[in-house]
Amino acid sequence: MINQQLFIDMGISQRTKHGQEICGDVFKYSQIPGEQRLAAVLSDGLGSGIKANVQASICSTMALKFVTENMEMSRSAEIIMQALPECQVRKISYATFTIVDTNLNRQTRIVEMGNPQFILIRDDAPVEIPYKELKPEKWENRDLRFYDFKIQVNDRLVFFSDGITQAGIGSNKSPMGWQADACAKYLTKTVKAKPELSAHELADCVIREALRNEKNYQPADDMSCAVLYFRKPRKMLLFSGPPFDHSRDAQCAKRFDSFAGDKIIAGGTSSEIIARELKKEITLDNTSLAHNAPPISVMEGVDLVCEGVLTLTRVAELLEENYHGDTFSPAGKMIEIFLRNDVITFLVGTRINEAYQDPKMSTELEYRRNIIKRIAKDLKENFLKEINIEYI
Repeated sequence: MINQQLFIDMGISQRTKHGQEICGDVFKYSQIPGEQRLAAVLSDGLGSGIKANVQASICSTMALKFVTENMEMSRSAEIIMQALPECQVRKISYATFTIVDTNLNRQTRIVEMGNPQFILIRDDAPVEIPYKELKPEKWENRDLRFYDFKIQVNDRLVFFSDGITQAGIGSNKSPMGWQADACAKYLTKTVKAKPELSAHELADCVIREALRNEKNYQPADDMSCAVLYFRKPRKMLLFSGPPFDHSRDAQCAKRFDSFAGDKIIAGGTSSEIIARELKKEITLDNTSLAHNAPPISVMEGVDLVCEGVLTLTRVAELLEENYHGDTFSPAGKMIEIFLRNDVITFLVGTRINEAYQDPKMSTELEYRRNIIKRIAKDLKENFLKEINIEYI
C-alpha cells in the first residue's frame, strides 16, 4: 500500500523444520484499498508438518477475515480461541497467533496470543510499546496482549514464531535459545549498518542469524519472520526491448536518463540504444561470468545492465519459487532491486527483433510481454508493490 508520504513495505521469510516438507507456520495478509489498511496474521501450529499447518491455516484464515470485517479485536481473539482445540497433554492451544491491523494513517493495532512479543525498531533502537494483558478465565493457559499505537515514518515492525527465539536452545552457544533481547540487539545492529535494508532483506537476515544458532544450520522448528517497514516510497524503472519506431529511441533514452530512482536495462539491444543515445560506455563485468547465466554489464548511472528475456524468465521463476536471496546471479540482483523499491515502472519496447525471426511473427514480443506480466503480478500480489507497465 502506498500514498505520496508513506509506503508499507512487507517482507516474509520462512524455513521449514528439518525433516519436514510442509511449514507449520502460516502467514496471511490482506489489503483493504478503500480504507488504506493492511491486515497481516502469523500463526504457529502446534508441532510441525501437515497437522500444524492445518491448525495454523484455520487460525490465520479466521483472524484475517475478522480483522478485514472490522470485528473488535478482543472479540475476534475470543472466537479464534473457542475454535482452536487444546492439546490435552501439554494443555496449550493448537495454534498461536500475531494479528496486525495497520493503515497509511499510521494507526496500528496488534493482538498476540502465544507468539513471541513483536519488536519495533525506531531510530535504530528497539522501542517498548505499552499493552493491555488479558487472562481469560476460560483459558487459564492462554495470555492475550493488546497494543494500540501510532507508527512513525521509518519504523520497522518485526514479528516472528518461536522457532526464531528458541533457535539453538540447549546448545552451548545458546542454551536458552536466541531470546528476544538478543534478537532486538541483532536487529538494531543490522539496521544501523544498512539503513536502506528492505523488509524482505531484513526478514531474511533474521532467519539466517537464527539458523547460525542451530546445529548444522538445520532448523529444529519451523521458523517465520515478518517485517513491516513504514517509509517514504522509492521508485525504479526497468527498460526492456527497443521502441516500436526507431525515431523514439532518443526520447526513450532521455526519459530513462532523467528518471529519479533505481534503473535497470534488460536486453542487449536496449542497452545499445541507451549507450548510443546518451553517449555512454558499456563494459562487461568479468566477475559475473561464473553464474551459469549471461554476464552482466556496467554503465554509468545504471544499477543493472543484463540480458533480456532469459534473465526476466529466471526472475519470474525465482519469484514464483518463494525467492530466498540469490544475490549473485543477474536475476537475483534484479530481484533485490525490485524488493528495495515500491513503485516499479516497466518500459517495454514493442519492436520485433528482425535479427532472430521473421518480422511478421510476434512470438518474442509476446513472450517478453507475458514474462513481464508474470513478474508484475507476483510483485504486486506478494510484495505489495505498485506496478506500472508502459508499452512503447
